[in-house]
Amino acid sequence: MARGDVALHTRAVRWPILVALSLAAGRAQAKPAVPVAQREDTSATDFWREMIEPHGATVAAIVAKARSAIDKVPELSDGDRAVDRRQRALGDAYGMLRYARRLAPENPEVLGLLGATADELGKTRQALEALEACVQIQGPARAGSSVTGRLGMIYLRMGRLDDAVRWLRHAQGPIAVADNAVAVVHLATALAARGQMTDAIDVLGNALPAQPIYFADPLLLVSFALAVHYDRDEQRGAAFEVLDKMQSAMQQELGPFMRRALAVMRFAPPEDVYYYQALLYEARGDYTEARAEWALYAAIPDAPWRRRALDHVQAIDAQRSARPGAAPTPRTAPRSSARPPRRVP
Repeated sequence: MARGDVALHTRAVRWPILVALSLAAGRAQAKPAVPVAQREDTSATDFWREMIEPHGATVAAIVAKARSAIDKVPELSDGDRAVDRRQRALGDAYGMLRYARRLAPENPEVLGLLGATADELGKTRQALEALEACVQIQGPARAGSSVTGRLGMIYLRMGRLDDAVRWLRHAQGPIAVADNAVAVVHLATALAARGQMTDAIDVLGNALPAQPIYFADPLLLVSFALAVHYDRDEQRGAAFEVLDKMQSAMQQELGPFMRRALAVMRFAPPEDVYYYQALLYEARGDYTEARAEWALYAAIPDAPWRRRALDHVQAIDAQRSARPGAAPTPRTAPRSSARPPRRVP
């Protein structure tokens, strides 16, 4: 190649390179360039996220909106048309979660919320199907006590005691968590209904700290449930000791705090609410109200502890007859050396 030709060839190659470099420099001044490796990593992450969960962003937005609607349900429980507002809010959440499940059939969060919402709406079959699907995907431990505890509560409500006990045992955990406290109370109820009152008392006693410092709501609930089961087992002195300890710690706050703790319970069987309220009124010395609640419980022919409720009614009536015009004195039960609950090592 001649010398002049070489020079022309060199310029022909150099100019495109210089133009490309100039353009690149201009872009660099206008906007910082994203490193190639970073762009590739982001693209790969987005690609695999879309492959694994194609509707992830949509489902997350639906779950957040449904959870917000569910969280507002307690605020809708007062005033006129409270039931209608509550049902409408739950129905809206249920519809959203059903759509989310179609987009993500194996999303555990969707399944857990869907099952809980269905249960609140009285859709028992749909609730069981969604909650059990959640457990099958995650396993009982990862699903958590909110899922396994609700499964156990549903089966307890249905009278399927063996299934109730199985699921509620999975839900056991530190009772500082409200869901765990509710599950422990339901487990004791199921065991007692199976004729295992000793085991029921042990479950409740073992869940309580040996020396409680402060009676938070979950601790109040489990402690009071222990008193209820001692009473049902006709260990009157042991029931009194539990109630006396609570009264000494809470003083005048026992009544309102206990009612707040009981408000989180969805009793199974539902008539248990009369038994719990009756014993609370009796512990507070409100015998007129206590007698009314005992009578409501005893009015249910197949209530499992109907005879104990009638015993309380008769005791209140006997005290009134013995002291006409005066209220019965509280805390007349004798001290008891009842066997303490067996501690699990």
